[in-house]
Amino acid sequence: MVRCSNNLVGILNIITLLLSIPIIGGGIWLSRQANTECERFLDRPVIALGVFVLAVSIAGLIGSCCRVSWLLWVYLLVMFLLIVVLFSFTIFAFVVTNRGAGEAISERGYKEYRLGDYSTWLQRRVNNHWGRISSCLADSRICQRLLEDRSTPSGCCKPSHDCNFQYVTPTNWTRTPSSSMSNPDCSTWSNEPSGLCYNCNSCRAGLLDNIKSDWRRVAVINIIFLVFLIIVYSIGCCAFRNNREDNSWKRYP
Repeated sequence: MVRCSNNLVGILNIITLLLSIPIIGGGIWLSRQANTECERFLDRPVIALGVFVLAVSIAGLIGSCCRVSWLLWVYLLVMFLLIVVLFSFTIFAFVVTNRGAGEAISERGYKEYRLGDYSTWLQRRVNNHWGRISSCLADSRICQRLLEDRSTPSGCCKPSHDCNFQYVTPTNWTRTPSSSMSNPDCSTWSNEPSGLCYNCNSCRAGLLDNIKSDWRRVAVINIIFLVFLIIVYSIGCCAFRNNREDNSWKRYP
């Protein structure tokens, strides 16, 4: 009789195997439908994730249901490493996102973002890849979409409040004699739709604020997923022990 833990591991890996199929399909679809460099950049990691989940699921399924101890051992090793990596990433995510927040401008309904307020590590990563990121932002027409949705303008779509520029339209501002140029973003601002403030520090800071919020959400999800992985790992250890006991009985009838 196949023991309960082996059955549970098998069922759980059937579920993850089925989940890997839409992940791989989504990556393939993204590679064919992508219109911007950012979207094309995501297709390979998504496909790689789907293939990884598929391979691990097959190993766990065969190892538990077909009583292949060495394959189940490989499955448990991968699960253990995954738990360590996710735990480390979760701690790291909370550490690098513990700084930075937008400063609300009174009676303006929006926030100003300062690049120096955020984690040095995040700043360095964004600065090193800003050429690609700013190109993606321009290609995505994010400022035009914000205008159409009547959303609050971001640091990429308007000059800094410090500049004291005269408002014409949401993406058209003019310098005046009272305009300040003390903030480097003031000289960077352009009324061209492809320029705007995509190369401003406020744009980078606004992106970092979004990254901070996203990483916090991912970290919370990781905690839930870690609990699930630890439970699966514990059940897998029981299945591995069952396999070894059954193999011992077969070896010494």
